Amino acid sequence: MAKARAIVKRRKAVRNIHKITQTMQLIATARFQKCLQRAVASRPYTEKITELIQTLSGSESVQHVLLKPNLDVKPSIMLILTSNRGLCGAYNAAVLRQALEHQRQTSEAGLEPALELVGKKGIGYMRFLGHKPSATITDVEDQIEYARVAAMAERYMQLYAERAIARVDVVHMRFHSVGSQRPAVVQLLPIEPPQAEDAPRVRPEFEFSPPSDVLMSRLIPETVKVRLFQCFNDAIVSEQVSRMVAMKAATDAASDMIKFLTRRYNRARQTQITLELLDIVGGAEALK
Repeated sequence: MAKARAIVKRRKAVRNIHKITQTMQLIATARFQKCLQRAVASRPYTEKITELIQTLSGSESVQHVLLKPNLDVKPSIMLILTSNRGLCGAYNAAVLRQALEHQRQTSEAGLEPALELVGKKGIGYMRFLGHKPSATITDVEDQIEYARVAAMAERYMQLYAERAIARVDVVHMRFHSVGSQRPAVVQLLPIEPPQAEDAPRVRPEFEFSPPSDVLMSRLIPETVKVRLFQCFNDAIVSEQVSRMVAMKAATDAASDMIKFLTRRYNRARQTQITLELLDIVGGAEALK
């Protein structure tokens, strides 16, 4: 009977785990819906304004300090967006692998990237590897205010305009759909023209009103801010999706384990009952 009792205790523990993972799955699902609305709502505006500025950056009539590369400047900034909490599958591992690979490529190109980390998981991992971050943020959870992101973008733009840095890269998890999230690196500064395969075959001609320098002085900083804000939104919604999927898998595994332990308990109990009946029958036969 001791074996059956041990199985009962283990099954009780697995049931408690099942309740916890199921609750966390429901919480992640509710948070995901809110994060998804913010990420999807801001994406069309971000993509169109980025496309417009990238197209204008290839025009000779448009000149802006954020469009020109800072040559012969070594320092750069790499912003890495990770989560504060775990239990979200391979989300943080994928982002950090991409960040280390991009750091290696940047160093080979002759730049000196300074790490700015968002999320406790990324901070802990980079410190474990011996990297000292230049800035850390640990209070970003389900959303971040646009004003805060705008302040970060203004600091980056000021450093770039002063030729203190060569570029600014953002490593984050890009959200494509519920079933697809992939780590990506976004070059925030300088704003590059579109790639050859994405560039229009016929270059459009633009008429500016107000003049191009006045218009660009407003549009380009706004583009940098909304692109950084979109990176944060994508990272947050991807984290919730990863946690939702991980908790769903854990809940299903716990359900399978409960069924398996129930079958083992039934077999152990049936074996115990059979042995008890054999003892009774054997005793009765011995008394005859």
